[in-house]
Amino acid sequence: MKLHVTIIAAVLVIFLVVDIVVSFYFYDIAVARNKKEFYKDNKDLEASIEVLTKAQEEDKDLDWAYEQVFEEIVIESYDGLKLNGYYLEAKVPSKKTAILAHGYSSYARAMGSYAKYYYEDLGYNILMPDARGHGKSEGDYIGFGWHDRKDYVRWIEYIIDRVGEDSQIVLHGVSMGGATVLMTSGEELPGNVKAIISDCSYTSVKDELAYQLKRMYKLPPFPLLHSTSLLTRIRAGFYFAEASALKQVSKAKTPILFIHGEEDSFIPVEMVYELYENCSSEKDLFIVPGAGHGVAYNIDKEGYRKKVFDFLSRYVMDNWQVKLKD
Repeated sequence: MKLHVTIIAAVLVIFLVVDIVVSFYFYDIAVARNKKEFYKDNKDLEASIEVLTKAQEEDKDLDWAYEQVFEEIVIESYDGLKLNGYYLEAKVPSKKTAILAHGYSSYARAMGSYAKYYYEDLGYNILMPDARGHGKSEGDYIGFGWHDRKDYVRWIEYIIDRVGEDSQIVLHGVSMGGATVLMTSGEELPGNVKAIISDCSYTSVKDELAYQLKRMYKLPPFPLLHSTSLLTRIRAGFYFAEASALKQVSKAKTPILFIHGEEDSFIPVEMVYELYENCSSEKDLFIVPGAGHGVAYNIDKEGYRKKVFDFLSRYVMDNWQVKLKD
């Protein structure tokens, strides 16, 4: 009997040690600030990378942000980090500003295609922040949008201070950026935030990482996801389950446009339907056939622009309308 107990105890200790070691490994892969090599071999992103490469060659939209003279801005986060952002004033003075949120392991200027549309076609001021743990911003971990939501409240306050109390602000994010703006939607936002556009967001960090564990590594969520979540709480200050766009949109008051590629297998399209159903504010949904992850804009640029334009027309006033109101 004692031998059996000893064997069971030894197995449990080995299991626990292995789980801890693998948790640190998974934290380093998914959460820690470093180069994300696993992207290279992810089959769910192959088609999207091909689409983006083709877009780069054909219309040069992605280069647009590098051709503009942005003002570099630094603000301080609620927890003392220096956050970098890039601001471009509209050609014609405007009260409209688009704050654009980039994706996981990306950087501000990667939102150049969207910035170009808002700037050239819609006449907006542009603010493109580097998320914490990305680009020139400080931070040694990726927040997946959760701590970033408080950073975006700071960016919103910055724009109101700079552009004026009558500022009209749109938040637009893609992938992790899409989750960031949805998580921001559940905060107490000023009325200046007129609309939010979320492109290919996940429902929660827990849901997305559980999905990726199964898809990439053929592993169940338990116990690895739970132990890594605990490690993330210790090292980065949040649990995966609490970082939920699904819960945040249930508190939203700002109108939200949800966008997703129908063929997205990196963040499955089913998630957008959950988000849409749980959203408590005015909302709309745009599904792009044939689009994989993060390339809805590239696959159907005309349809995407029209949907965004029509949606914003319901909530954001043009400059001449603002003057008439005054």
